[in-house]
Amino acid sequence: MRILILSWEYPPLIEGGLARHVRKLAENLVDLGTEVHVLTRGDGTAGDEQIINGVNVHRVREPQRPSDLGEFVTWIEHMNTDMLGAGIALGDQYEFDVVHGHDWLVASACDHLAKRFERPLVMTIHATEYGRHQGWVEKHPQSHIHGIEKWITNRADAVIACSAYMRDHIADIYALEESAVAVVPNGIDPGDLRPMENLDELRSSFAAPDEKLVLLVGRLVYEKGFQVALEALPSLIESVGKVRFVVAGSGTHEDELKAQAEELGLMEHGTFVGWIGDDVLHSLYRIADLTVVPSIYEPFGLVALEAMASGCPCLVADTGGLREVVTSEQVGLRFRSRDPKSLAQMAERVLTDEALRDRLVTEASDHVLTFDWLDVARQTLSLYEDAVAVGPSAPSISRG
Repeated sequence: MRILILSWEYPPLIEGGLARHVRKLAENLVDLGTEVHVLTRGDGTAGDEQIINGVNVHRVREPQRPSDLGEFVTWIEHMNTDMLGAGIALGDQYEFDVVHGHDWLVASACDHLAKRFERPLVMTIHATEYGRHQGWVEKHPQSHIHGIEKWITNRADAVIACSAYMRDHIADIYALEESAVAVVPNGIDPGDLRPMENLDELRSSFAAPDEKLVLLVGRLVYEKGFQVALEALPSLIESVGKVRFVVAGSGTHEDELKAQAEELGLMEHGTFVGWIGDDVLHSLYRIADLTVVPSIYEPFGLVALEAMASGCPCLVADTGGLREVVTSEQVGLRFRSRDPKSLAQMAERVLTDEALRDRLVTEASDHVLTFDWLDVARQTLSLYEDAVAVGPSAPSISRG
């Protein structure tokens, strides 16, 4: 079977978790004997045509993306036009069995290519505009993005969600039958989480030996809930004593979060380190005493999975896909979503109870192994095979 995957990001060009997801999925599909071609965008830092770990990677060079969301939508439209042209050229060289797109960012190109090739279209929806904005999608550009997501999920021959929560969410807001959305979780490979060599030196740069270090990781946007965690920190510091925090990531909410930390008098207790590379991130998990994932909207919860795989106790909001990652108090703790008081109380439990911490680390190390990338690839390949057996539902485009 030969698959064409479209994604707006792919390593070494990484905007978020989607790039890592597509890479691991593609590589494990190759391990199962599938021929995989990834059509993505490039910035000139990597070759336009490469074979990486068995995956055929084709890059369309695009200018740097704009930060303004309105301009970004127009830029995405141009990117899809360029991807469509590149995809048509690939179709002249290869006969693909399935077209697989990831999120609204590549929807237009996916639709046209699947029709042109007369092949099934599979779409993975990693998150929704409706969820990211808590239902406020009436105004442009949110309404435009929401409309694309609704159209492409209803047009696709198969839809994949990363959690049962996301399956229900997608079915509800896009008027689909739940049975039309398959749940295939994200995976993790603990071997990929390689830390730096001198962890003691890194730890000492953030906290003294007798201090507890709390880690917050992710895009600094409203739906990730960092504002809830910051609000909880003063009472946590008061109750536990010597507590330091690190916020790792960047995003549109960054200035507001820093201003909130200043107002709460927190800057003498921690730091914002901005965007960091994977080696530093994986090291932070190893030196932290607790990772907190305070999301308001979270389709899955990869940060929680990475923390648990790195031997760091995890505290997550009791919401969304996080419930399916931190399934019980055997592997991690949950606090009431949006509730700083609940967060502080649960964090205090972990930071002051050594036996609880040890149990969480031990149980979580086994739990993460159930999120195996090869199994994710097997489930996805099975969906491809089902889609091919049924055939495409959309009318083809004349090849002229």
